[in-house]
Amino acid sequence: MQRLFWIILFRLLGWDTRAHFPSGIKKCVIIAGPHTHWMDFPVGLAYRSIMRLNAAHYLAKKELFDGPFGFFFRWAGGIPVDRFSKHNVVDQVVDILSAHTDMMIALSPEGTRKKVDRLRTGFYYIAKKAGIPIVMVGFDFLNRRVLVSAPFYTSDSPKADFDRILNFFAPIQGKIPSQGFAGISNQFE
Repeated sequence: MQRLFWIILFRLLGWDTRAHFPSGIKKCVIIAGPHTHWMDFPVGLAYRSIMRLNAAHYLAKKELFDGPFGFFFRWAGGIPVDRFSKHNVVDQVVDILSAHTDMMIALSPEGTRKKVDRLRTGFYYIAKKAGIPIVMVGFDFLNRRVLVSAPFYTSDSPKADFDRILNFFAPIQGKIPSQGFAGISNQFE
């Protein structure tokens, strides 16, 4: 029922609902972007439902789960991470992934809605350490569609992997175009 609601709503709003997630994936890191506006969150939740990604969860700072809306973030598939723990975030997430047979973790490679010069690397090291693929999901507000890449595993060349990521996201226009991937440099150059 929830899926039907999102399909109808997004079609009424002019969004293309035909995005397809690669089949047969039980575990992966989903990087979604460009993350430029609070609207990215409901678009992501909607497409998770439309694409039937029941095993998909997202990471968020644990402080969001402490307040009065903590129940909502848990209900919506959020997993709290303690950014200040002695047990670093990469290890926390790898442990969570190891405890499940079907789990996808979604996060923003920018780590914020603000304009950044470089991407965060935690998602990359989570995928590498867990031995799972990365799937890129782009929120294209200009053309009102979601783009999904083929899955890929990290290689021995972080530079090549980040070039691939930047090339995928660079042409995608987020809700606030000036905060997108244009001008982001590869930190492995």
